[in-house]
Amino acid sequence: MFMERLTVNEKKVEQGLLQFIFPFAMKKESSHSLMSKLSNAGYTRFDLGNTELEDSFYGSHSISHRDMEHYFLPFITKFIFPKSEQDPGFQRFSKSLNVSAELKTHDVSVPFTLLSVDVTVCPFQLGLLTIRTKIRDGCTYSEALEFASRFRVLEDRTSRDKKCEILFGEKTYSQVDDFLFEAMVPEITPFFDYDVVSDSHFETLPYFVDERIYVQGMFVLEEGAEIESADLFRAGQLDGFGSDGQPKVGCSSRDYLERYVADQCYDRWAPGTFYVSDQHSFCCVTSEDRETTNELVRQMYGEYYYGLLINLFYKIVLLKFSNDYSRVKLEQEDEKIEDLIRAINHFTSKYYFIELAPQTQGREIFTQLRHVFGTRALYEDVKDNLASLFQFQDKFSSKRDSHLLTILTLYTVVGGIYGMNQVIEDLKGNIDWSKMSSYSLFQYIALFVTFTGLFVGGVMTVASLVKWYKEKQRQKKAV
Repeated sequence: MFMERLTVNEKKVEQGLLQFIFPFAMKKESSHSLMSKLSNAGYTRFDLGNTELEDSFYGSHSISHRDMEHYFLPFITKFIFPKSEQDPGFQRFSKSLNVSAELKTHDVSVPFTLLSVDVTVCPFQLGLLTIRTKIRDGCTYSEALEFASRFRVLEDRTSRDKKCEILFGEKTYSQVDDFLFEAMVPEITPFFDYDVVSDSHFETLPYFVDERIYVQGMFVLEEGAEIESADLFRAGQLDGFGSDGQPKVGCSSRDYLERYVADQCYDRWAPGTFYVSDQHSFCCVTSEDRETTNELVRQMYGEYYYGLLINLFYKIVLLKFSNDYSRVKLEQEDEKIEDLIRAINHFTSKYYFIELAPQTQGREIFTQLRHVFGTRALYEDVKDNLASLFQFQDKFSSKRDSHLLTILTLYTVVGGIYGMNQVIEDLKGNIDWSKMSSYSLFQYIALFVTFTGLFVGGVMTVASLVKWYKEKQRQKKAV
């Protein structure tokens, strides 16, 4: 029995707006230095109270700061829109660019405008780089998806990737990361933490997941165009062109395609608008009228952009905790265990919330993103790890206290048996060291116990003070 081959009905894209989000690891205690450098490089700190920024970074579109504030629950708003650089949360710095470039592959050439960039400094040594682009109006749906699929690959991994290049000015870049970090955002590279890739053979950038950027896409089709299941599947998978140069659908089973669409798509506003979520993309596909699409674009640049950032932040930090857990269990260092316990508790109490938005649509879309990212399972895993860390810490502390108690008991018993008062009188005032030449064996033992006991007690006191000081310093530096 032969399956019916899936066919693609090509469509025209009136507007293709794509945001590429690259999470990167930052060096420890470099947040303020990075923010200072961004300010000096012409970036503007995003301030929700500054309504002049509403149309500064989005090309011909704009957002509403007032709507964004009311869209999220108050405790989330405080976190994602901090009032000052000193407040914890998402410190976003944006810069308008409005420069033109062209992405060329073996199959297609897509001119695009790089509208602006965001660098968001997050807690837990995490940074988020957002590249905001607009592709040429009137391109085909396959061309738009191919652009998204190729631009998100920072470093070439396959022979197909190597057939992609970016033309900007008089230069040609063979890799997306060269274009971004040499021509567009060179300011952030000194702050990359390359320790996260020290064990890798081929990776050269501090990825948290892999070498591909997350894509948020807005595809505005011709008004009234029918949006088919294959279109939604391709948006989720970013299927542009196949190796034969024809529009690609990354499956051959109609049943599989329909199951995927049913599970990954939010169709409240069907048949004119759909939202598709996947591990590496969140896309809106619409064929509504211009007024409606402008409102949808505003939401994608505003509320849904921040909802996506929050969910990405949750996923990446939880993955980071899981990785750190495996390391501290292997190294068994008490200080690192305490730091990880403190970080997990800080994250769960201050940043991790189940509900983000009070409105039904926002709550449902964010819940779908959380489902796709597997955030709930990651969170439960981290909770189990935390319980295991507490048990390990208790066991470690009990073992250490047992050793200390053994030492103190030995000194107490030995001192009691031999009697430290046998030599105490000779150690008062000006010590006559010549008397010690006539000591008996037991007196020498008592003398040894006396001095070593004082030494051990002093060392333990100093060690306790040093540990107390380090603990205070770590608490100050804690996120």
